[in-house]
Amino acid sequence: MTRTRGSALLLATMLAVSACGGSPAPGAGGQQGAKEFSVGLTEPDHLTPGNTSSSYSITVLQALFDLPVFIDAKGQPQMRAAESVTSEDQKVWTIKLKPGQKFHNGEPVTAESFADAWNAAAYGPNAWTNNYYFENIEGYDKLNPETPEGSEEAPKPTTDKLSGLKVVDATTLEVTLTAPFSQFPITLAYTGFAPMPKAAFADLKAYDAKPIGNGPFALDGEWVHNQKIRVKKFDGYAGPRPAKSAAVNFKIYESRDTAYVDLRAGKVDLIQTIPPASTSEAKRLLGDRFVPTPSGTMDYLGFPVYDKRFQSADLRKAVSMAIDRQAIVDAVFNGAFKPMGSLVAPLVPGYRENACGEPCVFDKAKAKALFDKAGGFSGTMNLYFSNADPSYEQWMTAVANQLKDNLGIADIQFRKIPAADYLSTLRAHKQDGPYRNNWVMDYPSPQNYLQPMWGTGNRMGWESKEFNDLLDQANSAASMEASIPLYQKAEDLALSEMPMAPLWNWQDQAGYSDKISDVRIDAYSPNLDTITVK
Repeated sequence: MTRTRGSALLLATMLAVSACGGSPAPGAGGQQGAKEFSVGLTEPDHLTPGNTSSSYSITVLQALFDLPVFIDAKGQPQMRAAESVTSEDQKVWTIKLKPGQKFHNGEPVTAESFADAWNAAAYGPNAWTNNYYFENIEGYDKLNPETPEGSEEAPKPTTDKLSGLKVVDATTLEVTLTAPFSQFPITLAYTGFAPMPKAAFADLKAYDAKPIGNGPFALDGEWVHNQKIRVKKFDGYAGPRPAKSAAVNFKIYESRDTAYVDLRAGKVDLIQTIPPASTSEAKRLLGDRFVPTPSGTMDYLGFPVYDKRFQSADLRKAVSMAIDRQAIVDAVFNGAFKPMGSLVAPLVPGYRENACGEPCVFDKAKAKALFDKAGGFSGTMNLYFSNADPSYEQWMTAVANQLKDNLGIADIQFRKIPAADYLSTLRAHKQDGPYRNNWVMDYPSPQNYLQPMWGTGNRMGWESKEFNDLLDQANSAASMEASIPLYQKAEDLALSEMPMAPLWNWQDQAGYSDKISDVRIDAYSPNLDTITVK
């Protein structure tokens, strides 16, 4: 997942932090008992829900925590820890919790448990990854004061609590937003909105290594970094999804390829991402145990519009039209991904397959004509991507070759940035050429794509008051249905100026061993609680 403007791009960068080979150390997990199974994983960054957007962290946290809401297989929000989420004006929301829920240490789950966790995430000095998810709650600005002009650091907040959170009683939390937001209930399915027990705040660093949740599984033992994480069934769980197995052993791998080899050898029972190059073999070997899953993950090519060489929308559209998306998908991803003409993924409400139209359709002649009309491009064109996965360089190489062949750009150089530095490079606008941008959906709403990536403070340096006004109108609509046409207008505007071109939508391929059954993987969760061991 997650996960630009800090979050989802970071999530997606971490999605593939690994292609250097290597297996887990001996004893890193696996079939340790008749009612246990193992899951291949890449090392998480954190296990505090408010401080991670990594999909690998989220895989573990989905087992450890129940959120107020979850997204079902059809993409619809459903209640989980919450009994209801209601509002009369889309601005003041009342969250009623189901009674009788407990944390793994026996503490009751209350409205205060959610308020405490959300306050901690929103408190600027904590610098937690999911901080910005709380910016539309009243009082966020007080927890995140701006840095005065001429100063190097922001002043310390005078409060550590969001004024928009009111604990009405043990099972009722009232949330006041800065403006009406019809998407609020669906955002509560995101991991950053999990509760935390009082015990967590005695030592937040220790909690990150051994979190105490309220979900069907509890952490069992220590998180052995780069080796394993083990969770066991929580017998005190009173929620709607009790675990069907005794334990889950997360085996941590450096490489997806190695995890796939171990799946074939029966050394791991479930992996969520089969390498694209192995999909044909996996289909043949696994049969019904090969699980293709629609994904909300998207790849884009961003343009630094703050650089005068890229300020022409025609130039940006010409680059987009010069890219043969299907050819790259076939060559690099074994045909597994879907070329895109939309800024949002197909499983998102309001998706339109050809929203982009001609600028996202490969046409060498039209691309060159538009390129020439825009004045062409002189000098070196630098292409930016991180070193997190070999496929990034593979598809960037294909893009470079197509731009040379189809537009006549002679000098194209690669700027391969260490994964740990890539986001800071983009945030600081240090990229002087097109760059790989990625988004992993946090919840199925057009807002989750459009606002973080094209809204205020975006990485392209693109500014559009009309676009931001359309987002505000959509966010304030009376319902999700009423918001869709407004989000689509905003998408049309962004596509017409093309500060970032959509490339392809990921299609996930999971696989599992013959030792487990009742595997129900969807775009929103691996649903580890449903899995049984034969």
